[in-house]
Amino acid sequence: MNDIQERIATSFRAQGLMATLGARLVSVADGEVQIELPFSTQISQQHGYVHAGAITSVVDSACGYAALTKAPPGCEVVSAEFKINFVRPAIGERFLAIGKVQSSGKLLTVCTGEVRALSGTTWKVVAIMQATMVNVRA
Repeated sequence: MNDIQERIATSFRAQGLMATLGARLVSVADGEVQIELPFSTQISQQHGYVHAGAITSVVDSACGYAALTKAPPGCEVVSAEFKINFVRPAIGERFLAIGKVQSSGKLLTVCTGEVRALSGTTWKVVAIMQATMVNVRA
């Protein structure tokens, strides 16, 4: 594991929300991070779908950590803004949030993210995000 992978894994383990949701860091690569979320009734809404807040949280973290792979030394990242579109109900056995860097600069990093739901052997996109992350001094 390289330094940035270890740094992101350590940061991810320190996030109480990700632990509460049951999310798991799946992969860290240059400009891309994947986080898995298992289905649980504890994070569902009244219709039985995974709650939009849970879906948003994991894809926001995936985008943030993707941005962190591009951040200058001595910086952390925080979300400045994001927009999320839910394209179908979040129904599935597990969900995969994928954050990808589209453009990174000295201060801002623009990312895209998507969340895919697995039902049986079929993956379907349930949400798409565009996010801007800001580099901040650690």
